[in-house]
Amino acid sequence: MTDRVYPDEPVGAFPRPPLSFTDGEGRAVEVRESGREDYEALVGMYEAFDPADRAQGIPPVAESAIREWLDNLLAMESLNVVATNEGEPVGHAILVPDDQGEYELAVFVLHEYQNAGIGTELLETLLGYGQERGVEKVWLSVERWNEPAIALYRKLGFETSDAESFELEMTIRLG
Repeated sequence: MTDRVYPDEPVGAFPRPPLSFTDGEGRAVEVRESGREDYEALVGMYEAFDPADRAQGIPPVAESAIREWLDNLLAMESLNVVATNEGEPVGHAILVPDDQGEYELAVFVLHEYQNAGIGTELLETLLGYGQERGVEKVWLSVERWNEPAIALYRKLGFETSDAESFELEMTIRLG
C-alpha cells in the first residue's frame, strides 16, 4: 500500500483528445492520443530534445536508450498523448501505471515550443484522457527549482504531497 497522500476531492473535468488550438506563437497545434504509430516520430523528437531540459535522467540521450524507453512506455498500459505542429511531434505526455493502481505523469515539450501554452494544453488533454479511461489518482515528481512547472501543476489542481527530498511529489485526484 502506498503512503502517497491525495486530495480528498476530485478536480473538475478536463478536455479530451483530440484538441486543436493555436499556441502563443501563432502555431497550429493538435493534441491527440498517441501510441506505437508515433514511435519513429517520437524517437526523432526525443533525439532533438535539449539536454538542458532533461530531468531525473529522462528522456534518455542515446538513440538506443530512447528506443528502449519508448518500447517500455508504449508497451505498458500507459496513456499517451502527443502534441503536433505541421504533423511533427513537439510534445509528449504520459500517464504510466504503477503497482499501486495509481499513475505517474511525465511531460516533455521541445525547447523551441516551450512557454507558448503547449504544455498546459498537453497536460489538460492527458488528464482528460485519463478521466475518460477511469484513472483516479495521478502523481508526479518535479525538481524544486522548476518553479514554472510547479505553478502549472498547481493551476491544474495538483497539490504537494511530499516535500522531504530534493524533488517535490505532487498528486491530483481525477475521479
